[in-house]
Amino acid sequence: MVKIELNRTDDSYAFEAKDSNGHTVKMDGAAEIGGHNSGARPMQLLLMALGSCSGIDIVSILKKQRQEISNFKIIIEGEREQSKEPALWKHINVLFQFTGNIDEDKAKKASALSIDKYCSVAATLRAAGCLIDWKVQVKNDKL
Repeated sequence: MVKIELNRTDDSYAFEAKDSNGHTVKMDGAAEIGGHNSGARPMQLLLMALGSCSGIDIVSILKKQRQEISNFKIIIEGEREQSKEPALWKHINVLFQFTGNIDEDKAKKASALSIDKYCSVAATLRAAGCLIDWKVQVKNDKL
């Protein structure tokens, strides 16, 4: 079982979460609701979790294929449902940008395996009705 501890850190909406290894994440509400903008919003953290979950999968797959990644950036944009409570993510676009000595087809296959099969965060979002689109850009160092 995973254990996460959250502690309120101010008189408003700010929290700090700590995992069992002592890693921390700061969260807060928007100023419009009385927060102090001192941390990420919870729904933003879900997009960050998607990126890191998928990124770890992809790096693992490409390392096994002996692909040389010199830089890897993931850009995520999401759109939430309007006029609903709770306002779930309804559509997410993910751009995987690679630099290195990387076969583009292998990068696309690794990305597909992650988003469609291995990434638990992606599966959780899809189960809630979210559409996840993705694409890959590769800039080869050798060119």
